[in-house]
Amino acid sequence: MPYINLQVTPAISRDQKEQIIQQFTQTLVLVLGKKPEHIHIVIQEIEADNWGFSGMLTSDYREKKAVSGDQ
Repeated sequence: MPYINLQVTPAISRDQKEQIIQQFTQTLVLVLGKKPEHIHIVIQEIEADNWGFSGMLTSDYREKKAVSGDQ
């Protein structure tokens, strides 16, 4: 029973979640030969204030990026 736990900040749509689940499932079917009904995928949305990288909160990073005009 493959289990995937994907953690993201809340910035993805329902349609994107559906696409992720479909493509992850298809990958496990093709690569591992698993049956789709045995594959479990959980998408957890973590608030940007609860996620950090590069020494800062994601919310602060995004704010700094927006101010500097970086893409």
